[in-house]
Amino acid sequence: MKILLIGSGGREHAMAWKLRQDDPAVELFLAPGNAGTAQLGTNLPLSATDLDGLVAWAAKEKPDLTIVGPEAPLCAGVVDRFEAAGLPIFGPNKAAARLEGSKVYTKEILLKHGLPTAGGASFTDSKAAAEYLAQRPSYPQVLKADGLAAGKGVIIADTPAEAAAALGQIMDLRVFGDAGNQLLIEDFMAGREMSVHVITDGESHVILPIAQDHKKLGDGDTGLNTGGMGAYAPAPFATAELQAEIARLVVEPTLAAFRAEGIDFRGILFIGLMWTKDGPSILEFNVRGGDPETQVLLPLLDVPLVELLQAVRERRLGKVPLKLNAKHAVTVVMAAAGYPGTPEAGAEIKGLEEEIPGTYVFHAGTKLAGGKVVAAGGRVLSVTGWARDLATARELAYRRVAKIHFAGCQYRRDIAARLTLE
Repeated sequence: MKILLIGSGGREHAMAWKLRQDDPAVELFLAPGNAGTAQLGTNLPLSATDLDGLVAWAAKEKPDLTIVGPEAPLCAGVVDRFEAAGLPIFGPNKAAARLEGSKVYTKEILLKHGLPTAGGASFTDSKAAAEYLAQRPSYPQVLKADGLAAGKGVIIADTPAEAAAALGQIMDLRVFGDAGNQLLIEDFMAGREMSVHVITDGESHVILPIAQDHKKLGDGDTGLNTGGMGAYAPAPFATAELQAEIARLVVEPTLAAFRAEGIDFRGILFIGLMWTKDGPSILEFNVRGGDPETQVLLPLLDVPLVELLQAVRERRLGKVPLKLNAKHAVTVVMAAAGYPGTPEAGAEIKGLEEEIPGTYVFHAGTKLAGGKVVAAGGRVLSVTGWARDLATARELAYRRVAKIHFAGCQYRRDIAARLTLE
């Protein structure tokens, strides 16, 4: 089988690894890929958002399936372009991808259909937003850039002064670029955050094990927001009863709302969810697998990945049983110095060859330079361990982390440290 995989992060390396595990003979092409994916397939000199180049390559090479990893090409309409050319591709179309491309649009749908979510308001004018913040009776307040911001466009302001500073960064200084053209301000919801991944063909759906991400840069959930510094799955607090409640109160009403809105969502829906003292609150929708959540979910699958994805494309997901193994997985992100601000690039990465059974190093911001693997992005590696219990999986992941070194490397020491419900 010949597969084109679009993207260059840890999520895409994990997908390539799973596809190769499922079928060692699969012919993989990655656009653009990274130093790690080059060991599993052929990296192409095409960016993930070069839609013309991607369509032209696929029209010539005719892959059996194209899989889209990141959100940017989905929001740009890569699926629409491929389908118009008669090329098989997995992922939601541009209209459905707007659920991630605009937080304001998503909030409107949540409120319209009575789905559980925090109260808030949206603004295109920073002065009006400042006036709204000045009238808020309590803090924290959550400020979200409307558009795509690589998972970093959310700022939790604990005080009015912090809110004013965040507003200036997003709307006036445009630290997140055009994503800050519109701003969503929400009431802060306290509780346990979790990542809910739903695979759906628009008619049937399956829910993957509940994962938990670690968004803050530093131990103890301190420091700046990032794209994610680690994750684990299944979450021990996600009992069968809780999962049933998530399905009943969140997943099923959400998919029903999409159908009512005429949104033909076929792909992976990643629901960012907060479970509060009053029940669930939807934080956001993403239209692709999480990163780093994908790195801990794929090792739990006992069904070939391509079988699930093809079933979604052909609207026969209800006939493909979701098979999971009994393992737990933990991933630790190793980031470059300067991340999440301006990451330093070029540091040689050493120790990658030091293998440990039950672990794998998924590359993200890496490239080959002079025959050496060097850091080339903010989140450089995602080091994953899996085992029959979460504690062992965590120990394996950190043992593998300890063998890897590059100048300025930073990572959290407390990924999956809280293993029980507080």
